[in-house]
Amino acid sequence: MKMIPKIEIDVVTIFPDMFKALTDFGVISRAIRDEIVHFKAHNLRDYTKDKHKVTDLYAYGGGPGMVMKPEPFFEFYDKYIEEKGTKPYVILTSPQGKHFDTGDAERLAQKKNLVFFCGRYEGIDERVMNIVDEELSIGDFVVTGGELPAMLMIDALLRFVPGVVGDIESVKNDSFYNTLLDHPHYTKPRNYRGMEVPEVLLSGNHKKIDEYRKKESLLRTILKRPDLFIKHDLDEFEKRVLVNIIRELISNEK
Repeated sequence: MKMIPKIEIDVVTIFPDMFKALTDFGVISRAIRDEIVHFKAHNLRDYTKDKHKVTDLYAYGGGPGMVMKPEPFFEFYDKYIEEKGTKPYVILTSPQGKHFDTGDAERLAQKKNLVFFCGRYEGIDERVMNIVDEELSIGDFVVTGGELPAMLMIDALLRFVPGVVGDIESVKNDSFYNTLLDHPHYTKPRNYRGMEVPEVLLSGNHKKIDEYRKKESLLRTILKRPDLFIKHDLDEFEKRVLVNIIRELISNEK
């Protein structure tokens, strides 16, 4: 029996082959193969109507660079609704958008039909914004196109789709999920070039291991990203761990 995908993601781009880096490897490739995720990269040129398949022209009013035409995006959008009988949730990757974070990833993973518009050049004709639901950015810098930001967002949000990552607890323990950075990780060998794995991780005492990992997570966040720590709501366990950290610091100073 054919599975119904838990999420459908379509991207619109002039470079659809770029997305093979996302879809041909790792857990996302497996999720697509297992039909947990439906994914398709559409060539924007397929939605043009001139023989040269032009997707960009000079800007009205002059100025450097080219602007992507509105028609192909609207043509895609209309055909999507006609074929699927529903409107997609459209995201434009843009440096002008809200900064994408783990909360956005988790939220977007709840959508059933996502479409990413990937701009290039000086941007997309402003009229396309009439069919865009949200602008999202990966940071205060500019890259050559919207494809890489779209791939990063898609990779992040798919981790929250059940079945994509084998153990959902590993997603919940990732950095930023609870506004705390992740604790350090170790594997064999136990001793490498004189660098030892912390003894507590070899103890088999899961209570002490949990306390150690939470301690390291709190310290990393305080030292590296105090802005995240300030926003974090400490639970009872974290408060106890923080008290022990302070006690250790005071004891070491004596």
